[in-house]
Amino acid sequence: MRALVWIIEDTWQATIDDANALLPSDAEITLLHVASTEPETLARAARRGLLGRHPPPPPEPPREIAEQAATELLAAAQTRLGRPATPQARRGRVEREVVTAADGMDILVLARDGDRERLGPRSLGPTTRFVIDHAPSRVLLIWPDTAPELTTIPPPPPSGTPPPHPPPRS
Repeated sequence: MRALVWIIEDTWQATIDDANALLPSDAEITLLHVASTEPETLARAARRGLLGRHPPPPPEPPREIAEQAATELLAAAQTRLGRPATPQARRGRVEREVVTAADGMDILVLARDGDRERLGPRSLGPTTRFVIDHAPSRVLLIWPDTAPELTTIPPPPPSGTPPPHPPPRS
């Protein structure tokens, strides 16, 4: 089994723990971290916006900071996993990089990254929602904390309310 474990800063420990517990011991595991290039783009645009001014150079380019953070996070994840895994650091549009990395994998392991207080669609952030909707492999979605109570499910819509999505076309 080839498994891709996508780790992000605030949920990586739970993702690693569940991957370790649920993946077979002989799984070929790739640990993935994707650094968004959006902050670098914004920083370059902000500097260009200071036309005619001479701002001091930044202490460290955002790319170097992101690369160092990814290296440290992947090393910590590898240590916590406690078994062989291939670290993979990517850069770009996070959702697209994760989907691309999942191509050819048997399973993608990831954590919910939205509202952790109640069950429902808001427990997924937009990036995770995109990845789940477009993943070319099976997906193992975990709760990074204890799952909320069933009482947190929103009430059903009033009777006679049309479904939220149109029925499929035939």
